[in-house]
Amino acid sequence: MASPAPHPERLRGLLAGAGSFVFWGGVAVYWKQLGHVDPLELVLHRTVWSAVFLLAVLGLRGQLTGLWRVLHNRRQMGTLVLSGSLLMGNWLVFLWAVEQGRLIETSLGYFLVPLCHVVLGYCLLGERPRRLQWAAIGAGALGVGWLLWRGGAVPWVALLLVGTWAPYGYVRKRAGVGALDGLCLETLLFVPLAVAWLGWLAATGRGALGHLSGYDTVLLLCSGWITAVPLLWFGYAAARIALVTLGFLQYISPSLQFLLGWLAYGEVLDPVRLQGFTGIWIGLGLYSLDGVLVQARNRGRRTATDSA
Repeated sequence: MASPAPHPERLRGLLAGAGSFVFWGGVAVYWKQLGHVDPLELVLHRTVWSAVFLLAVLGLRGQLTGLWRVLHNRRQMGTLVLSGSLLMGNWLVFLWAVEQGRLIETSLGYFLVPLCHVVLGYCLLGERPRRLQWAAIGAGALGVGWLLWRGGAVPWVALLLVGTWAPYGYVRKRAGVGALDGLCLETLLFVPLAVAWLGWLAATGRGALGHLSGYDTVLLLCSGWITAVPLLWFGYAAARIALVTLGFLQYISPSLQFLLGWLAYGEVLDPVRLQGFTGIWIGLGLYSLDGVLVQARNRGRRTATDSA
């Protein structure tokens, strides 16, 4: 049995995990500064500059040879095409929602992701949710149902976000590729299309690059590391802290999005929305409680085995 990471390593992992989710939760402030740029063009730039940044990181680590091995594996590459498509779709919906002032709705989508993971595990992997997990799914479904019934409109932004991000995690896991290598290849696959499209925009005078202020140009060119750095922190944390802890930390991101939309950008939080969110928060509380109980039970079994 592997021994737990030393305390300093766990602390650094905790800080890296918290930092990644705080970064993701507050990154809407960054994209708001580029709200006058078309969201699709932002995704294209994000793709190109992310690939450049990730290739540089892999090069500095001497890990570029790992990309060639994956490139010659058709199964892995086919899986990465699918996961990359889901990732690009998620980026596009999120950036459009930020531009349209719908941060509260994006937070709803990301709050629902853990509950959707349980459903995907049941439907695709034959996993059997525990009682508290079923209760969590039920509470979340009631919250969404309330929003659909009383909200007067389908929260399609939230549904698209959860519909791209939740399966993305499942598909990436099936690829069997490391986090950094996988993200690099996912973006590289779309770089030719992105470069061609950006070239067409520039040739027709429709592109943002070259027509922005110096400040906005710097923001656009920095979109690569803005995308990749929190993912690197997340990967560092995942190797050093318990999954239950990581699960708790992931609520930081949608919570910050929710608060930014409500308090910083003045998005409407009417009673119907608040009631729907309450059902989802109850579901997340039950989901987290289940994780804590399972971890405590497993720890008790390990202690009993070690003392036997």
